[in-house]
Amino acid sequence: MKKLILSLLVFLCATVTFAYTERDLLQKQADINQLKEMLILNQQWVTYPDYSDRAGWDTFLGTFKDEYIRRGEKLLNYQWQVVKATDYLAFERTGNRQVMEQPFDANNRAIADLLMAELAEGKGRFIDQLINGVFHSCEMTSWALAAHMIVQPSHRSLPAYDYPVIDLVSGDLGGLLSWTHYFMHGAFDKVNPEISRRLRHELQTRILDPYMNNDSFWWMGRNYNGRMLNNWNPWCNSNALMCFMLLENDRDTLAKAVHLTMESVDKFLNYIKADGACEEGPSYWGHAAGKTLDYLELLADITGGKVNIFNEPMIRNMGEYISRSYVGNGWVVNFADASARGDGDAYLIYRFGKAVNSDELKGFAALMRKSPLLPANGRDIFRTFASIAIDKELQQTPPKHDSRPFTWYPETEFCYLTTSQGLFLAAKGGYNDESHNHNDAGTCSVWINQTPILIDAGVGTYTRQTFSSERYSIWTMQSEYHNLPMINGVAEKNGKNYKATEVKAAKNSFSANIATAYPAEAKVKKWTRSYTIKGKQAKINDSFELEEAIAPNIVNFMTWGEIDASEKGKVSIRVHDVKAVLLYDAANFELTVELKELTDPRLSKVWGEKIYRLSFKAKQQTNKGNYSFIIKKL
Repeated sequence: MKKLILSLLVFLCATVTFAYTERDLLQKQADINQLKEMLILNQQWVTYPDYSDRAGWDTFLGTFKDEYIRRGEKLLNYQWQVVKATDYLAFERTGNRQVMEQPFDANNRAIADLLMAELAEGKGRFIDQLINGVFHSCEMTSWALAAHMIVQPSHRSLPAYDYPVIDLVSGDLGGLLSWTHYFMHGAFDKVNPEISRRLRHELQTRILDPYMNNDSFWWMGRNYNGRMLNNWNPWCNSNALMCFMLLENDRDTLAKAVHLTMESVDKFLNYIKADGACEEGPSYWGHAAGKTLDYLELLADITGGKVNIFNEPMIRNMGEYISRSYVGNGWVVNFADASARGDGDAYLIYRFGKAVNSDELKGFAALMRKSPLLPANGRDIFRTFASIAIDKELQQTPPKHDSRPFTWYPETEFCYLTTSQGLFLAAKGGYNDESHNHNDAGTCSVWINQTPILIDAGVGTYTRQTFSSERYSIWTMQSEYHNLPMINGVAEKNGKNYKATEVKAAKNSFSANIATAYPAEAKVKKWTRSYTIKGKQAKINDSFELEEAIAPNIVNFMTWGEIDASEKGKVSIRVHDVKAVLLYDAANFELTVELKELTDPRLSKVWGEKIYRLSFKAKQQTNKGNYSFIIKKL
């Protein structure tokens, strides 16, 4: 068990990346001395009404007011859930994350709903329950998840009382409780001053002090040495910054803290590609680009708008990735751990569009808006407030989304191709050491009339195994369950050395040499995977040269819906009312259809109970060759 946990730690914290550009966009805006002059102290940056300002809250909440009150009323008799020691231990013992996370999340959401209800009504009706939630949280040993406790000196899942961990959830709860302290400390003091005093103490010891004094958290990127950075960085930093902004009013201390967050977020902005694509996929855009937006907005607020990089093309690119990765009808391009379904957070998308002055994002946000829609982001109370603030603007924005004929992210190596006949093909180069990586260099997905035909299954429910050295024993992570070949019967391998090379993209085509994504035992000199689209069809071509032919090559495709492979040379695929065929040379390939039953709800809610793997086994073993497949809309 200890060995497994240590390997998980290494997996999360020690991955080396290829590209890192020292842009340091934030630090170029202001040094620490300049920051001291810019800072707005004593929470004068907050634009929301004080708790006692009833007219202000009535105006701000508008038609949402009554619904927030109703949500709070459902919690007046809420039984605060105890997260037991064995709930934390379950992560080690069985790999189960949910047994700890579900009750903890329920408590945190209850605090958020009670706070919103009390701000909406202002009669004190929800205060006692809110106090119960606050005190209950203060009594917990840690606010971090069991799955994230591995950064402790023990590397175990049971939290240490003397090592506060800042992770995604402890940061979120810290932010929520900081807002609770800001709005409610006066009302709490009327009940008993010990409530606010205790809460302020816990926020200091769990968030503020460890952020200032512990530089070992991997997501900080301090003393950067090439380690992978991902959505954790802007997510945790935005929460830390928010806590300091709401709690700290010593100018020197606040300036030091703010500058530390700038140094850290700069590491993330240096790590990601200038093209703005989210290598973690659309499911993580809200946490990566979206949390970058939250952070940058907070930073602009505390500096009176003087530290502001929203005019940087890279930031705009990060935002517009989400609209360009939307296929339509709720489907998105889902590389890595992303789900194929994703409508997107309309409020967040609109805020991003407003910040970078993108009509594309504003129109897309309006398309994503569902009515009636209550801004409620669970424990992320900052986003709830920010969403309410722009609701009227969003309602007045005409919905609009156009699929571009050609979208190319040259650094991340994502390529989207479309035709006027309803075909959408997404392909990628990249390498097999990306954040939330699957072994999928060179893969593609194909949609017809906004309906998936060739698919990327995505990822199942997260367990201990998901982010450990055992990750690639999970079938969804393996190249043989992506739209890729097995060369000499060998699949792609994970690691920084396994990547696509010679990547090229044009208006109607994409190609890459994927031989470099396979280990030595594949005995491949070159394997060029290419995609071309025209009208109603896409052509997939493999041109290869092997060192030696020792086993049959197998070309795999993943699909779903109704499958008919009874006719040689053709696989008919029907998904709802969309019909397509996959054409192949029956003289060269033996086809096997494998049914993959989906028992994991995270997969089945997207695809239903089953998907299929179409495996085309080459009948002849040759050192050189060419394979062609055609996907055609009927």
